[in-house]
Amino acid sequence: MTATTVETVGLSQGTWNFDPAHSEVGFSVRHAGISKVRGKFTDVAATLELGPTLGDAAVTATIQAASFSSGDDNRDGHVRSADFFDVEAHPTLAFTSTSVSGDEGDFELTGELTIRGISKTVTFSGEFNGVAVDPFGATRAGFEAKTVISRKEFGLTWNAALEAGGVLVSDKVTITLDVAFVKAA
Repeated sequence: MTATTVETVGLSQGTWNFDPAHSEVGFSVRHAGISKVRGKFTDVAATLELGPTLGDAAVTATIQAASFSSGDDNRDGHVRSADFFDVEAHPTLAFTSTSVSGDEGDFELTGELTIRGISKTVTFSGEFNGVAVDPFGATRAGFEAKTVISRKEFGLTWNAALEAGGVLVSDKVTITLDVAFVKAA
């Protein structure tokens, strides 16, 4: 099988910078077994380096843990505390890719995700949304991807038992990416 070149999917080799104004790094987790809490991280920095093929691509990202936002100040404060992210001791989350594979539309991005100083291999399944030149001459590329992690594997073990059985916060957390990158000049 021939490797998919970056030009095949409309991209060009080189450095692409994360566009925080047009991106969202989000999450969802089941709460009390009956609903999902959704939120996002608002302080994210990332770089996409593209070589000749998709297999040569590399992604690095750093997320400021204190930028966690679910829309509820009390919950956000609790999640930033030592019960969850412990932002004082672990101010950042990080991702470094180890492989990228795919074709013109779909891709898999595998790498090391680090939360609370614990690194685990995760794979995001995603879709390439295309490339466009904006009215200001910047070349932009869009991607969507998601993965599901076990928060316990990253040391996020706090929970509370429910009277009817079960726990307050599910172990499974879905991480969603709806991101744009801008080709560096």
